Amino acid sequence: MTTPLRDTIYLSLRDEVLSGQWAVHERFTEPALARRLGVSRTPVREALTRLLADGLIRREEYGYSVVVPDMGAIRDLYEVRIAVELRGITRCIENPSIKHSPSALAQELEYWYGLRADPPAPTTEFVLEDERFHTALLASSGNRELVATLESVNRRIRYIRMYDFIVEGRIETSIAEHIDIMENVQSGELEKALRLLHEHIGASLEIVVERATRAISARHMTS
Repeated sequence: MTTPLRDTIYLSLRDEVLSGQWAVHERFTEPALARRLGVSRTPVREALTRLLADGLIRREEYGYSVVVPDMGAIRDLYEVRIAVELRGITRCIENPSIKHSPSALAQELEYWYGLRADPPAPTTEFVLEDERFHTALLASSGNRELVATLESVNRRIRYIRMYDFIVEGRIETSIAEHIDIMENVQSGELEKALRLLHEHIGASLEIVVERATRAISARHMTS
């Protein structure tokens, strides 16, 4: 099946942004990008719209520029994410009458077993699958307000978390860790699940920071 041109252009430009090929102070316009890529302005405009939605670029008075991540703010948001996600398990530890939904856990595990059998290639799109797991795990503990908070944080860090899944082997590692965490929750090994979840999110943060910092450095070198 042939990939639509608009998707090809989007993926190409997104890879350029994530790899640091767009300089910090450089401005990019539809006409210039269309000429460079040898295509019409329409697929370029569609690609730029998607990159805006991803939070990877911003609109300027003249053209577009890359968004430089604020790593301090990202670390602060990760702290909120960790606190919220761990609370989903600790509330069940503190109050044994609160149980994770067995049916929700079973359904989500079945989905991740399928991904383990046929993992996707490295792609930034996997961030949405990762969010699915963390949201489903938290939701299974029964507090909708915690879930709403996590979804809000996820939207704000999604653009930076894309860096997590362009590392070779990272998707397979994430899938295995997701299954391990959820199986321990399912079997009632909540203390172990709590530790594994904390380690899992912490590892994700360090990978994201390392990849994003490298990309930012590359942009400054080309600016």
